[in-house]
Amino acid sequence: MDYEKLGLKMGLEVHQQLDTNQKLFSPCKCQLTDKKPELKIIRKLRPTQSELGKIDRAAFEESRRKLQFIYESYDYDTCLVEADEEPPHPLNLEALDVSLVISTLLNMQVVDEFHTMRKQVIDGSNTGGFQRTGLVATDGYVDTPHGIVAIENLCLEEDAARRIGEKKGRAIFRLDRLGIPLVEITTDPSIKKPEQVKDVAYQLGQILRSTRVKRGLGTIRQDLNISLSEGARVEIKGVQDLDLMPTMVENEVKRQINLLEIKDELKKRNAQVYDEIYDVSEIFQKSESKIIERALSQKGVIMAVKLVGFIGLIGREIQPGRRLGTELAGYAKKMGVSGIFHTDELPSYGISQEEVEAVLKFMDASEGDAFILVADQEEKARNALIEVQRRAKTALRGVPEETRKALDDGNTEYLRPLPTASRMYVETDIPTTRIPREYLEEIKSNLPELPDAKKKRIMETYNLTDDIATSLVKQDRAGDFEKIMEEVKDINPVVPASNLAYTFKELRREGCDIGKVDVDVLIEIYSYVEDDTIPAQSTPTIIRDACTGITPAESIKKHGLKKLGEEEVEGIIDDLISSSETLITERGMAAMGSLMGLAMKELKGKADGKLVNRLIKEKLIKLVDER
Repeated sequence: MDYEKLGLKMGLEVHQQLDTNQKLFSPCKCQLTDKKPELKIIRKLRPTQSELGKIDRAAFEESRRKLQFIYESYDYDTCLVEADEEPPHPLNLEALDVSLVISTLLNMQVVDEFHTMRKQVIDGSNTGGFQRTGLVATDGYVDTPHGIVAIENLCLEEDAARRIGEKKGRAIFRLDRLGIPLVEITTDPSIKKPEQVKDVAYQLGQILRSTRVKRGLGTIRQDLNISLSEGARVEIKGVQDLDLMPTMVENEVKRQINLLEIKDELKKRNAQVYDEIYDVSEIFQKSESKIIERALSQKGVIMAVKLVGFIGLIGREIQPGRRLGTELAGYAKKMGVSGIFHTDELPSYGISQEEVEAVLKFMDASEGDAFILVADQEEKARNALIEVQRRAKTALRGVPEETRKALDDGNTEYLRPLPTASRMYVETDIPTTRIPREYLEEIKSNLPELPDAKKKRIMETYNLTDDIATSLVKQDRAGDFEKIMEEVKDINPVVPASNLAYTFKELRREGCDIGKVDVDVLIEIYSYVEDDTIPAQSTPTIIRDACTGITPAESIKKHGLKKLGEEEVEGIIDDLISSSETLITERGMAAMGSLMGLAMKELKGKADGKLVNRLIKEKLIKLVDER
């Protein structure tokens, strides 16, 4: 695809939790818990007007779902601030300090005062119906292999509550995550190629990891903004896999191109979407569809809408394995229904051709017209079809502006409309915080080492290859490596470096619990190498055992990894040479390679390779000279 011709523009939002002692506006610790909740709070949230008298469209749609929210709370792990039963405490200055360091590393202009704002959010992720956030810095940049990308702003804000699940019109959240400080970094829309967005995300991630941020699953989240010149801006939430980013961009571009083609075809057909919703329950009284039968047995209804000129287009693929009908169903499901039926897939699912024709006749549909069916309780079915009509009307105009959820296969699904500026207003409970210029100068003089500089330094200091040094920095293992080298000085640096760069990666792929192997365990393992107790080749075996809780000493005993003395090694080599007389007679000194291989196989890593090589060479030279 010619991305330049399509007018592809992309921006990235990175949300990173900070590693501080307490939350942003409460004294609670920043840690998650899986304990049984000690308290449950039930809330309903509703949208309010902004200072300009407008209601945010995303908040309005969430309110139409009429969900009830249950918040799981604790006596000690959470407090009244998270429950929105107590005013927020003063701003966590430790979190502000970390955000200032990150801003400086991103070459940004820091504001003079930090003002806390309220961002209206009523999807249940915050008990108060808003998230507290504040601008820290603007106008920065990051240098990538594809060129410089501008950083528009950096905000310090509180993380959302942790969503546990949803059942019977109730969404369940846990308050342990609510209020953990995080920075939101937003680039400008100058990213133009799919591969470039991955580079930018990686570069930002490396800069963040050089500061005091949390590590591990869920502590960093990326949102991707994509638009085409004839399409619309779409925000993709929750992109976790950086390697999947280019595919996600390509799929979104295809989706928008296909939606534009559908728009052109609908225009040719003079397609229309009417507001009328039909109750067609009578037609399906004897239906063999299990879904319809279940809805009617529970005093539900079968309702339908007519889409003039849509026949054949609802089933058209717009992303791999996803169709326009999938988009319509996504809007309907937000209202709580399980799904929709549409003309392009019928007759099927127990719905007969006679029932299809009866619905078309009931609606007075013409050739080329389609319909959408929903089977559920009347209010839910009606609201779902209103959403279907809204999305179908958007199809007549092209691509809707919306927020979409990233899926594991590189596709996306509808979440909600894009939020507007109507959701921000000033937080009156928290005073502003001045940021003195002299304090910024102090921060600039104590900045942490950036990844590229760290990579270059450890390559030069420890004589590592570019590949090993890159892997150590990329996997955030350089700090562990240097700590090991401080404690275990007489060891070849390549041994711990290659273990950290490659062995751990392989073990993680195999599903091993590498979290059990901390730096102290590694120092113990390499101490055995340093004092010549075990050969360096045996360290991966000991590390693998450590993943299951086996100590290094137990692993050495279990596998018999203790090194043999020189006399023992020499005896094994003498036996090997005695049994290889024919080989030595035929090849002479050229038998060296084969003997070395046989010896190392026999010794099973219990002897140093250099020692084995020396002993074989000496004995072989003597034998050849004698002959």
